[in-house]
Amino acid sequence: MKRKIGFFLTAVVTWMVMASAGFAAVSVPGDWIGMNDPSIMGWATGWKDYNVGTHVDAGWQTPDKALGKAVGSSYDIVSLGRGGSITLTFDTPIANGGGADFAIFENSFSDTFLELAYVEVSSNGTDFVRFDNWSATPSPVSAYGNVDPNAVYQLAGKHKQGRGTLFDLDMLQYNQSGDSSILDLENIWFIRLVDIIGDGTYQDSWGNVIYDPYPTTGSAGFDLDAVAVLNQGAAPPVPTPLPGGILLLGSGILGLAGLRRKHS
Repeated sequence: MKRKIGFFLTAVVTWMVMASAGFAAVSVPGDWIGMNDPSIMGWATGWKDYNVGTHVDAGWQTPDKALGKAVGSSYDIVSLGRGGSITLTFDTPIANGGGADFAIFENSFSDTFLELAYVEVSSNGTDFVRFDNWSATPSPVSAYGNVDPNAVYQLAGKHKQGRGTLFDLDMLQYNQSGDSSILDLENIWFIRLVDIIGDGTYQDSWGNVIYDPYPTTGSAGFDLDAVAVLNQGAAPPVPTPLPGGILLLGSGILGLAGLRRKHS
């Protein structure tokens, strides 16, 4: 617990200092993971509820490209579009373990072209809780403008391709909005990403306007490469097949019962 609180406070202090000091294209130490890191235990295996937003060409609307290991390129992605969303699923749940529990990979080609998304998690696929998030970008960002990654916290899309932004389920206990008690933090089966339209109409958890590159077209909005699992929960039990002899015995009993009813 001390390590997690330390990471949280370090991130907050660094974010405040860098935001007040002006633009600097560096990230808070330890808030990303490389796509080839050996500590990654698994990847998203399925998806549902892909609600594509506007200004996305058909070629970027393939959700299966978000499954499996991150590719780390500009092209092997699914675009959410302006205001779009998608839910990722997992064969084995994500659990609240030591340090960060999962990471989200976007396809930015640079450290500062950052298209952002809210991150929400659920145990049952119905009740979701959004990570509290901050943004301190002071003014609108043009279509290919820059966002200081130090002015962003707990939003997906903070890092360039090949680097996944880390999320720690333990941080949900500090949420100012959204009740994490509705979750089973040892069994997170669903992660939902919601694109943030960067025109100033979306806000962070404290009411600050969130700006990111706008307007973009063709593959507008958040571009998802992959979701990595760093702490896995228990795998669901595998049904044990009945031995063939028991199945035959059961069939015989049912057959005798049928004959008895017929003759009676």
